[in-house]
Amino acid sequence: MRISVLVAGGGPAGLAAAVELGRRGIRVCVVEPRVVIDHDRPRAKSTSIRTMEHLRRWGLAGRLRDAAALPVSWSQDVAFCTALLGTELTRFRNAFGLYDVRRDDRAEHGQQVPQPVVEQVLREAVAELPSVTCLMGHTVTGVEQDAQGVRATVTGPDGARVISAEYLLGCDGAAGITRTAIGASYTGSSGERPNLSVVFEAPGLAEKVPLNPAVHYWVVSPSVSGLMGRLDLDDRWWAIVQKVDTRETAPDALALVRSLIGPGDGVQVRVVATDPWIARMLLVDRYNSGRVFLVGDAAHLNPPWGGHGFNTCVGDAVNIGWKLAAVLQGWGGSGLLDSYEPERRPVAAQTIADSSAQEKLLAPSFASLLDSGDVADALQVKAGEFYSEGLVLGYHYAASPIVVDDGSPVPPHTPETYAPTARPGARLPHAWLPDGTSLYDLLGDGFTLLRLGDADPAGETCLPEEPFLLRHEQCREVGSGQIADRDRGLLQAGAIVRGRPAGGGGNEHGQAEKHGKGPATHSFRHSNHATRKITTCQDRNCGRPGQARTCPAHPSGKQLLTRVNAPEILRFGAANVGVPGLAGGRSGGKAW
Repeated sequence: MRISVLVAGGGPAGLAAAVELGRRGIRVCVVEPRVVIDHDRPRAKSTSIRTMEHLRRWGLAGRLRDAAALPVSWSQDVAFCTALLGTELTRFRNAFGLYDVRRDDRAEHGQQVPQPVVEQVLREAVAELPSVTCLMGHTVTGVEQDAQGVRATVTGPDGARVISAEYLLGCDGAAGITRTAIGASYTGSSGERPNLSVVFEAPGLAEKVPLNPAVHYWVVSPSVSGLMGRLDLDDRWWAIVQKVDTRETAPDALALVRSLIGPGDGVQVRVVATDPWIARMLLVDRYNSGRVFLVGDAAHLNPPWGGHGFNTCVGDAVNIGWKLAAVLQGWGGSGLLDSYEPERRPVAAQTIADSSAQEKLLAPSFASLLDSGDVADALQVKAGEFYSEGLVLGYHYAASPIVVDDGSPVPPHTPETYAPTARPGARLPHAWLPDGTSLYDLLGDGFTLLRLGDADPAGETCLPEEPFLLRHEQCREVGSGQIADRDRGLLQAGAIVRGRPAGGGGNEHGQAEKHGKGPATHSFRHSNHATRKITTCQDRNCGRPGQARTCPAHPSGKQLLTRVNAPEILRFGAANVGVPGLAGGRSGGKAW
């Protein structure tokens, strides 16, 4: 059996990679040991703004919200209290990017939903992709590779077999074998004391809670401290008891949960599942070797504080996914894959650093202040855990080998606040268009060129609507790649700005194929899908790439087109895009 990409592991990272690749028609095989998803161990519960934007691009954001038991309108807050049935100490509103109104700077808001529900939605989406095969109940137990491809030993109920692939994505977590197979190792540290996660059922408990709704209730108490929340709007709850020592003896989970709830007559509690764990702050020393790439927990383990863990995994999967598709489809050079680690490893490192800063600010740390009257003020240091849009949306790839540096300052890291910027390497600033459409909804699957600024002074804008020729002399070489020059726009892919043509900008969705003999060519497709073929002027100083103007000096190379209201979007088509040298390859890639 030979496929293009073998995905070892079908958790959030593996499933996200399969969706990203499968939507592009890449032949993928996902190998996952679990046949059934365990809903009794919800693990992550926060799906970030950025992950929801990825889901929106895949057509899955609405599905996930429909599957989530807690609608965003129910609550967007985190509350601190003396007990669930006790007194509120302070409240953080609009935590985790939760808003029930539209905001200009994002296409989606966050969503509180257990990780198993996310996985179920992704599994269903993968099952709809004809180019993706899933082997549930199977495990990758061996990996070998050479210059021609990868051979993985896959073990299942019927024994072992070998599957050959061009590339392998190691999405098999901390306990998988791909990290060891490529000689990578974790470095970092662990939390000081264990924590205990508990899922329990408590009929009628919600009606007894005196506090306003909250997605998290943090309990600060001299006896037992931690956090808890609802898994649904019925009787199912989760709790994390912080700094409870599970190493010597098994804790009494029922007693711990009752302590977090507080005194209350008639509250019946049934423990469904427990899971002891220690926060890990670990990052691998290398993200890939040859044709094998580590994705998600196989590459980094984040503390759960702030809810960034699985979201970082999805970000990894999207990044390597489109790049592999670009290489396999012929519009990205193999050197494009070398940008994966320089882009994603710094994001993981920053996420670990920001999250681990909360390890010393857990609920038990504030119990001694309960009698002082200063606890509400002291708890404001927790803001960084609940407000992290600068980390979630403001990360950038400024140091990437495929990002064109425009000379502007690199945005500073401000983890709590997000400031939109079109500097190459940053997330494309979002906008809602006059008709209510998200700008992100108009981005293609490859590179997209956004033409910004005022309309043509003559009242008409010239946009190519079907493939036209753009000589590679009309491109300028920057670092390891080339990008169309003289357009006041943004070239982007994956909603990451990858370059700003001279005097303008750049965006992240488009496709290219290697150029052969004769002039290099670019294929643009206008977002209205109209078809009209034009050629460009061969004078590099006349007009802008992707446009044509009526010019007496060059009548044969110009054609006037219909005006399109800004922002005007040009998508690189699937053929004839000659952008030699990008990321060491011969043609352009996606997700700028």
